[in-house]
Amino acid sequence: MTMSLDSLARPDEGNVRPDGIPTDAPPSLDPRSPVAEFGLDEPLAMDAGVDLAPFRIAYQTAGTLNADRSNAVLICHALTGDQHFAHTHPVTGKRGWWETLVGPGKPVDTDRYFVICSNVIGSCMGSTGPASTNPATGRPYGLDFPLVTIRDMVRGQAMLLDRLGIRDLFLCVGGSMGGMQVLQWAALYPDRVFAALPIATGARHSAQNIAFHEVGRQAIMADPAWAEGRYLEAGTRPAKGLGVARMGAHITYLSEPALHRKFGRRFQGGSAPTFSFNADFQIESYLRHQGLSFVERFDANAYLYLTRAMDYFDLAADHGGVLANAFRNTRTRFCVMSFTSDWLFPTADSRAIVHALNAASAPVAFVEIESDKGHDAFLLDEPVMFNAAKGFVDAAARARGL
Repeated sequence: MTMSLDSLARPDEGNVRPDGIPTDAPPSLDPRSPVAEFGLDEPLAMDAGVDLAPFRIAYQTAGTLNADRSNAVLICHALTGDQHFAHTHPVTGKRGWWETLVGPGKPVDTDRYFVICSNVIGSCMGSTGPASTNPATGRPYGLDFPLVTIRDMVRGQAMLLDRLGIRDLFLCVGGSMGGMQVLQWAALYPDRVFAALPIATGARHSAQNIAFHEVGRQAIMADPAWAEGRYLEAGTRPAKGLGVARMGAHITYLSEPALHRKFGRRFQGGSAPTFSFNADFQIESYLRHQGLSFVERFDANAYLYLTRAMDYFDLAADHGGVLANAFRNTRTRFCVMSFTSDWLFPTADSRAIVHALNAASAPVAFVEIESDKGHDAFLLDEPVMFNAAKGFVDAAARARGL
């Protein structure tokens, strides 16, 4: 797997904008979206014991905030997502990653609600992370960046909402790692979340999921171009390692029936093998394409950090080993969704969340959606999910008086 490294070359320091950012800066420095800057006097207290300051959070919005600021919706993105939920992506040129669910007339209706999505701390689309410049050295943080947790991400989002003058949320919604953030929001700020919609997620990362993440991290770190995390300074990047990590992860987002339906054992270029290690099968070509396209938009160190944040997530362990304790006395109303073919976050994970919410006497609905599309179903055209989400959001809006 090869690709151009031109985009990783050091920018021409003489070709800068009035704000000091090079005109050819990567998305980690220039996300082409609004950015909230937090100074030395506004640190983010991180679970690693570090006060991160200064730092920045890049975000996008859609819709209009009403007069009493009661119609705000926070979308929490998944592992390799970003703030461009309903906006053209500045790197790929593709449409927003959740336009199936969010937009005018959609379940999260931008004609009714003010929708916000921020790039999480530790990522690489404008929020501070390992690809950002360390103000103490003037160089990219690399592995000097402190380890990040889901709780750190949520604390940062809360600071962003404070900056935007939004005290509480009508709805917090997200899938996968985004669903983890939704659960963390409900546990950490129960008085700030009116309704929560965690999709295809769990209250902790399983040993199997940690194992898959470790294989991906080792692929990145085994790439000689990784340079102990200092590849940005060297003007290169571990494209092969990151591509392999993405290929392995992408398999976990799908299901065997979906793979069989789309590819089966069909050959890529004909009806017979080439008796080589070329991409003979269509599924091989597909995975190689997924790996190659991913390295064009994502930072390798950010992948290390965000997968580790998911691994550390264990909401029960944070509350005396009892998940129900995370939701004691909550006033948030919940709708938990899972998919029958999701083996990354199987329905059993969602049921565990529902049982804990029941034990905490929290209002909760549960929807298991029949689908053969695997974990990625929450990003795809799933009418049952859309109908269930619309019913939940509309009912919550009536209760909220929206």
